[in-house]
Amino acid sequence: MNDPLGDMLTRIRNAQMRGKSTTQSPSSKLRKWVLDVLADEGYIRGYEETTDKKGHPAIEISLKYYEGEPVIRELKRVSKPGRRVYLGSNDIPQVRQGLGVSIVSTSKGVMTDANARSANVGGEVLCTVF
Repeated sequence: MNDPLGDMLTRIRNAQMRGKSTTQSPSSKLRKWVLDVLADEGYIRGYEETTDKKGHPAIEISLKYYEGEPVIRELKRVSKPGRRVYLGSNDIPQVRQGLGVSIVSTSKGVMTDANARSANVGGEVLCTVF
């Protein structure tokens, strides 16, 4: 697998299109950090660590719906393995005039675009959520 984070985001998108309440993804530190940001911002209910059928560590992601519609309307990968996107704290754009969130990997950890701007740190823009 070339893009583990992109795979997790695709699993979330696919599960929400099918109306599933949970989805599973292989476990990694970066995925957990991104899921922590998504949970803090209220886009998912949460996640818990489990094991898959073969005994490998996995993450069970609980998706969130409001009036039958998924809370996450749009989930896009920005920085990809073939083209990394690094921005300074002043250059990180707002998503949908501040209604959405960019998830940024900085030297101080994975955080939202607003937190990165307030901490005055830039980094790799992982994905955008609306």
